[in-house]
Amino acid sequence: MSLNIVILAAGKGTRMHSNLPKVLQLLAKKSLIQHVLDTSKSLKPSAITIVTGYKSDLIKSTILDDSILWRFQGEQLGTGHAVQQAIPDLDSDKTLILYGDVPLIKKSDLQELVKNADSGLALMTFVKESPQGYGRIIRNGSKIIAIVEEKDSTDEQKKITEINTGIMAIKTSNLISWLGKLTNKNSQKEFYLTDIVKFAVEDGVSVSSHAARNELSIIGVNSKKELAFIERGLQMNKAEALLEEGVTLMDLNRIDIRGELKCGKDVTIDVGCIFEGTVSLADNVYVKPYCFIKDCDVKENTTIEAYSHIDSSKVGASSRIGPYARFRPGTVLKNNVHIGNFLEVKNSDIAENSKVNHLSYIGDSDLGKNVNVGAGTITCNYDGVNKHRTIIEDEVFIGSNSQLVAPVKIGKGSTVGAGSTITKDIPEKQLSISRSKQINIKGWKKPSKKK
Repeated sequence: MSLNIVILAAGKGTRMHSNLPKVLQLLAKKSLIQHVLDTSKSLKPSAITIVTGYKSDLIKSTILDDSILWRFQGEQLGTGHAVQQAIPDLDSDKTLILYGDVPLIKKSDLQELVKNADSGLALMTFVKESPQGYGRIIRNGSKIIAIVEEKDSTDEQKKITEINTGIMAIKTSNLISWLGKLTNKNSQKEFYLTDIVKFAVEDGVSVSSHAARNELSIIGVNSKKELAFIERGLQMNKAEALLEEGVTLMDLNRIDIRGELKCGKDVTIDVGCIFEGTVSLADNVYVKPYCFIKDCDVKENTTIEAYSHIDSSKVGASSRIGPYARFRPGTVLKNNVHIGNFLEVKNSDIAENSKVNHLSYIGDSDLGKNVNVGAGTITCNYDGVNKHRTIIEDEVFIGSNSQLVAPVKIGKGSTVGAGSTITKDIPEKQLSISRSKQINIKGWKKPSKKK
């Protein structure tokens, strides 16, 4: 059976106190609406329509998806009015209504809801201990007969704990018919989508329901406080999933996964680590405290010491990184490589058993096997206009405080004396020293401050 999905995303989000529309606020480094959109696509619908209002062009430019249908709600006249804007796009058997500020709705719950819509109308509900602020599900026995918004409810109805989440699936022919009957005769002077329940009852259409399994999945985000709450809830769920997979977390309250983290066996992650994009940690990887790792593949038995920053890179097996190491995009390390403290590597390949242990910059370079780079070494890769590569072949030793001015090639087995500035290629197995002559001046006095 074909399915339309309508995502309502017209609200401004005044309580966010932000220049961004509410649905573009970030949750785990991804906008609220992108979370909803990703889940929507997993259902493989015939079409997805997003109804926008406030800063519509900004939302469109952020999503950048040619498959999305867009509708504009010029005036904010309620959820029913918002769905009315999408009527021209509704040509499938069923329509699923979602919200751009309810980011963690579960695919499994939506599948059940859509299945239950065979009756004509299915509502996503949840039993909430403190239901204040939510519309209540009104039943006659087990049958749903109405939804009452809290502002329009009686004191007795406010005691009901079964709430309406706003998410619903409807036979499209019924939805179009009922949208045409909506009025704004209520305390808010808005067109409530929930009024279609009354029309279903009047038409003798059975109203079914599906209870969401997890409260976090149905929470709408309206403020930065709620955003922080749902962020912690999401991160806790991710941490618990890692524990179930056998990952050792020193503190499951102090880890942030803003993307996808895949871990092998016996992986250990210390406190304060952040993972973004797609990260893979193989068996026996140990990530020490306060590391940032983004879009990286780390092979087995590697240790990443504290405060290291690794971005869009590949790290070989049995390597040791950091502490305080920074890898910029394009860094590729083979096995058993040591990269030490306060060191930056960018767009460089470093082969097996090589070491760059202290206070150096390696950029746009190719290092062979068994290379040892001394402290304070810089590959000078930029001439002010273009970038150039430095080639360091196998078994080269670079003395401390050296500058290698690219393009330059250091031949296999050669040695660069400490303090040298190398501007020309060095043949294999040679010692190269480039220093000015040392002069010692007798009787020289340090300058003194003028009174």
